Amino acid sequence: MPKKEPYQNRIELLQGTLDLLILETLRWGPHHGYGISQSIRSRSGDVLDVETGSLYPALHRLEKQKWIDSEWKLSENRQRVKIYRLTAAGKKRLTTERSRWGRLLQAMAGILEPKGQESET
Repeated sequence: MPKKEPYQNRIELLQGTLDLLILETLRWGPHHGYGISQSIRSRSGDVLDVETGSLYPALHRLEKQKWIDSEWKLSENRQRVKIYRLTAAGKKRLTTERSRWGRLLQAMAGILEPKGQESET
């Protein structure tokens, strides 16, 4: 398997999509910012690379909307890190966003692979 270039074919994420990815990542437990970005990268097969210039403004926005909460803690290597966790409001928002994403996927599938029609490629 060829090695993937980290910045080759970079995908720009729409704000709502990034919010969904962050909320989904925090559904599995609290993380610091770097852990969130690494989780998104690894779970996407190294396709999605969230830059700090996009991640931290999104985290601040989600915190302002009360969908996530944060606290400062000491990491394993004794450095202060901000740990983010999903709130009850964030869990509700995640459910709504997952439903919207599912409808979008169905709509895209209907366009890309219409039922009863063969592909013309």
